[in-house]
Amino acid sequence: MFEEIDYILEAQNAERFASLYACSSKCLPDIAFSSFGDIMEYLSTLPFSGTSWYNLDRISWNIFGAGKEKTAPGSAATDNVGCQRTVGIKVPKIYWNFTRKEVLTMEWIDGIKLTDESRLRKANLNRRRLIDQGLYCSLRQLLEVGFFHADPHPGNLVATEDGSLAYFDFGMMGDIPRHYRVGLIKMLVHFVNRDSLGLANDFLSLGFLPDGVDIQSVSEALRASFGDGTRESQDFQGIMNQLYDVMYEFNFSLPPDYALVIRALGSLEGTAKALDPDFKVVESAYPFVIGRLLVDPSPDMRRILRELLIRNDGSIRWNRLERLIAAISQQASETEGETQKSYLDSLGSFDIRAVVSATEDLFEFILSDKGSRVRVFLVRDIVKAADVFYQDEVLNNLLDEKLRARRLFGSEEHGILVRVVRGFHSLGRAVKLAPDLWSAMLIRMVVKPEFQKFACDISSALISHFKYHLPVSFWMCISRLLHRVVDKDEADAWNEVYLGRE
Repeated sequence: MFEEIDYILEAQNAERFASLYACSSKCLPDIAFSSFGDIMEYLSTLPFSGTSWYNLDRISWNIFGAGKEKTAPGSAATDNVGCQRTVGIKVPKIYWNFTRKEVLTMEWIDGIKLTDESRLRKANLNRRRLIDQGLYCSLRQLLEVGFFHADPHPGNLVATEDGSLAYFDFGMMGDIPRHYRVGLIKMLVHFVNRDSLGLANDFLSLGFLPDGVDIQSVSEALRASFGDGTRESQDFQGIMNQLYDVMYEFNFSLPPDYALVIRALGSLEGTAKALDPDFKVVESAYPFVIGRLLVDPSPDMRRILRELLIRNDGSIRWNRLERLIAAISQQASETEGETQKSYLDSLGSFDIRAVVSATEDLFEFILSDKGSRVRVFLVRDIVKAADVFYQDEVLNNLLDEKLRARRLFGSEEHGILVRVVRGFHSLGRAVKLAPDLWSAMLIRMVVKPEFQKFACDISSALISHFKYHLPVSFWMCISRLLHRVVDKDEADAWNEVYLGRE
């Protein structure tokens, strides 16, 4: 058994993990001590409390000629990693002077087990915040950086009294390359949106399916596994149960890295359920995934964002676009009103600059030669929405309220109109957060000849459509008004006859 243990490697994993994800805590100044007594005397002067703690990493001391604390060659401590850290994540310090291949010596961190409800309650810790911290850190590992803790079960995580999460046991780690991370993002997007064909193509491109497999058959099997939509909110284990039959039928083959990813997601959800039994990892991860699509300007991420909002035939997925805009505007409103909050949930937050940049990239794609079909469908949908607005909000208000009520929500075109109106309302709230950025982007778009031509196409289509409808509608209004006048005169005449008889 001991031949398999390599605590040097595990310690290096811990330091690399800390350099990538652990937030720097309050540190002490560099001070050299010559004896243990000097250390104790200095520590006695520090204002320790139950909710504050000090990281002693920077204290360098020399006892019996031991010299400064060593750093393992090739460990992350010697690397200059310019990477975003996750708030509230701690990793124990490695003491290299006392670490060997068979011996691992780490910093002691006091913590509370995530399954200890009474102590968590007594410490007054925010469980939702603990879940969000762990989920955000795990998603950064799996989708953004690639180096991940493959076994984040409750035994390897504790909550500290200051509300942080401390990670332990870095023996089982994974490192997935970028193309696998992009593939995982695509799978999450396609699964959440129940895009069975897109999911089947993801499996094929990642090498999960054998060559020559019938993608359409895989897609149909996946669609059948989704059911009638009542199981959309299942947890991760439920999702895997849905997919197991399909995986067995089509002889799926998972690379070792993805097997570790599945283990990590399962362990993550199990850990979160210790704090919240209703937690669902895929559902909770979706806002982070959308945030990654908006922030990352790389071509593959922009392509996934386009696939999310635009169908293969070029038509717009208005329902998804509406949900995305609503999520952005909701976060913008919450961010604007959270000046008093010390902690902002990173999962649902969107960088407004990244949102504007992604919107501009999407517009440029639509205006390019590759977006010609999208422009055709956009013109069609705009004309349909304008026609429904004209019929429901103008004519039927004048003619017949009952007819208007019958048409309400009664057509696909009206659904598009409702989504467009809601989308513009939500977008307006997001624009208020950074009007200068949106205005600059809009000006850059308006001055483009392609945009001006597209605006002319929309205007021409609307004029062409309504030049036939307006005369007809006009005479319909006149006819309806005349009928009302005649009906009113007849009613008055009958009333006079009735009253005369009395």
